Amino acid sequence: MAEKQREELVFEDSEEEGEGWEECEEDQEDTQVTCLFCSLNFSSAEDTFTHCRIEHNLDLIQWSRQHQVDCIQYIKMINFIRLKNPSPGEVKSAFTHGAPPWESNEFMNPVNPDDLLLQYDIEDGVESDFTHGVMAPDGDRLTNQKMSVIGVEQNGVSQSDAMTERLRDSENRVRQLEEELSRVLGDLDKVKKITQDLLMSQPSQPIRAENSVEMLTEDEDDVYFGSYAHFSIHQEMLKDKVRTDSYRDFMYQNPALFRDKVVLDVGCGTGILSMFAARAGARKVIGVDQSEIVYQAMDIVRENGLDSVVTLIKGRVEDVDLPVDKVDIIISEWMGYFLLFESMLDSVLYARDKYLQPDGVVHPDRCTIVLAALDDPGLHTNHVTYWDDVYGFKMTCMKSEVIKEASVEIVKAEKILSDQVVVKDLDTCTCSIKDLQFSQDFILTASGDGQVNAIVGYFDIFFHKRCSKKVMFSTGPQAPPTHWKQTVFLLQQPVTVNKGEEMKGHIVCKKNRRDPRSLVISLTINGNTQNYLMQ
Repeated sequence: MAEKQREELVFEDSEEEGEGWEECEEDQEDTQVTCLFCSLNFSSAEDTFTHCRIEHNLDLIQWSRQHQVDCIQYIKMINFIRLKNPSPGEVKSAFTHGAPPWESNEFMNPVNPDDLLLQYDIEDGVESDFTHGVMAPDGDRLTNQKMSVIGVEQNGVSQSDAMTERLRDSENRVRQLEEELSRVLGDLDKVKKITQDLLMSQPSQPIRAENSVEMLTEDEDDVYFGSYAHFSIHQEMLKDKVRTDSYRDFMYQNPALFRDKVVLDVGCGTGILSMFAARAGARKVIGVDQSEIVYQAMDIVRENGLDSVVTLIKGRVEDVDLPVDKVDIIISEWMGYFLLFESMLDSVLYARDKYLQPDGVVHPDRCTIVLAALDDPGLHTNHVTYWDDVYGFKMTCMKSEVIKEASVEIVKAEKILSDQVVVKDLDTCTCSIKDLQFSQDFILTASGDGQVNAIVGYFDIFFHKRCSKKVMFSTGPQAPPTHWKQTVFLLQQPVTVNKGEEMKGHIVCKKNRRDPRSLVISLTINGNTQNYLMQ
């Protein structure tokens, strides 16, 4: 009696004992799974996965576990592979640069609705598939996949209905996770706001002189160097002709400075400055960079036949051992937004103090930070008054948050409403770490009538020391634009001025105590103080 009930459960439409099982076996034999990467067919998902592991060197089960692929991602991935025909290697590297290429919901549409691989439960895995089945009439254990192949119709539910229900459950699960993530991100935003308020609550407290970047561990500094592993940022810098041409002209037009000298390039990136130095006549050039881009730089140096002169080393200059005791010249493109953002000059000064000959030189040898007043109501509207009416809603609480963050953008020279004053002058051959944090009074004189709604900051760079042909460039609004653009400090309350009127100011610039590569800046204009964070 029990045997008869079990047959009726699995083979509800069978009229004769054993008939339904034979038909299902035939259906199962007729069902074929085509490999994801070749034209071979298999009778089950497991056989297909085994073939992919052995013949295509891709263990999809283990790979999915490693990257925590859920059932939705798995379905999208299978449909993506069926549709786009990537190689196994391309699938393996799908998570290397962020989101995989099958993120779009268009890949939820099955290429083949009967594809057994789509019915495989990737979250359960192989082990649970073979240990949690039901019993067939002949005593064999049926896996979840075999049940799907047989097409068990229990209570009138078909394969396609079951799959639809499974997708609906998965979508509900994703929706719940998204809501939970949204709550977590909201909590993180609150923590960030509290942290920013604490960081900027005492901008005038004593400035520490120690090299806090040097004290960072390699793991703590990994995010910074990781950002320079992407090719796009190096392409952007190389395409900046103001920047790159200035370095090239400085070296090529001063060959006497480089002839037979030993040169250290701190933060060499793609190696362009190192190769300039080699072509300028240097006897030996050593480039140091912690970013992964240094491996491409090594290939670039070899490709250009300069590997007998240029040696590249991966690592932070604070951690590596150079193949020489001293160098004659240090070159580096270390400048960040507002000159000091990223704090890479700290590393240059470390290298200078440890490796530079007593009569050696650092280039660029002089850098200045400049401030000016800006009259640009459109810019102020885009960033501040925009929040007064956002699709019919008031979001005025956002104003104070927006103003706290200095923005980086190109401003128009005709919008400058004052003279331009230097608030910091650095000699990289002699300055110390403590000079990289500063406090300075200044006066801006209005060049016309108008309303000052922001202070603009930029920097100028000089290659002068021991140069027969002096070179310099500016990142100011009056000069050709660079990838550094200008730094804009928006004022919460604009200041109305008349031509010739003086605006008394004070600036404090210091490292963020919790992230020494970012900056905390305090600006006072006519007695009103605002604090800004660059991160």
